[in-house]
Amino acid sequence: MKAWFIVRAQIAEAGMKESFDRWYHDEHLPDALKSFKARRAWRAWSDSDPCLHYAWYEFDDLASAKAILGSEALKRLVADFDRAWGNKVARSRDFVGIVQSMDA
Repeated sequence: MKAWFIVRAQIAEAGMKESFDRWYHDEHLPDALKSFKARRAWRAWSDSDPCLHYAWYEFDDLASAKAILGSEALKRLVADFDRAWGNKVARSRDFVGIVQSMDA
């Protein structure tokens, strides 16, 4: 069943949103999608917290998603992120796999 790698990023201040958004759009998401060999990727800003950003990377299964852990691709992307944003963006990562799916 499908799985996702999710990155939650909290920017330090709303004034950073435009530059963070542009960087993520132009550089980071396309690079991460290709480097992770994910099926697809998308991202969004929280409606309730203007400083909270999410990115999702879709994989065929949890094992495929978790294969990026410790990979050179993840190490490089984390280093690139840290160079660009340093301690101005706190982030966390998670892996989730579908355990149940229903259609209406």
